[in-house]
Amino acid sequence: MKFTELYQEMVSGTEILQALLANVSQAEARIKPSDADWSILEVACHLYDEEREDFREHLDFILNRQNEEWHVIDPQEWVISRKYNEQNFIEVQKKFFEERVKSLDWLIDQADKDWDTTYTSEYGSVSAGEMFACWVAHDNLHIRQLVELKRLQIVRITQPYPIGYAGDW
Repeated sequence: MKFTELYQEMVSGTEILQALLANVSQAEARIKPSDADWSILEVACHLYDEEREDFREHLDFILNRQNEEWHVIDPQEWVISRKYNEQNFIEVQKKFFEERVKSLDWLIDQADKDWDTTYTSEYGSVSAGEMFACWVAHDNLHIRQLVELKRLQIVRITQPYPIGYAGDW
């Protein structure tokens, strides 16, 4: 694993997330394309909770806290139980990006660790390198999701004008 390159991907991903979440109103952030889809606000809440309760926490278990028990998370259930779509969009963004700064600072301190270190629990085994790679890939997954949601926003705000001339989506 190339720590520096993966770390830079995370920094770049953070900048992309900031841009995708900028200038979205509370009302627009709450729009869901369908009952099954997430809103921009729900994605932001998910990123915040994952930042604190999943990736950094579990990577820390792998690298530094092998004697502690891996905790179970349920991100799909959190969307409803934590009432993501009722949260304050500006506050959620602020909290997420504050946590991301903590994560980036923490990761720098982990740079020289053994990324092949593996944590084994009843849920299986995962290496530190795999967890870090998944963290970056998780950002990309939600960047793609936010781009899709932003496109739907563009379709809504450009009505009655079609956007087909822009190219095939």
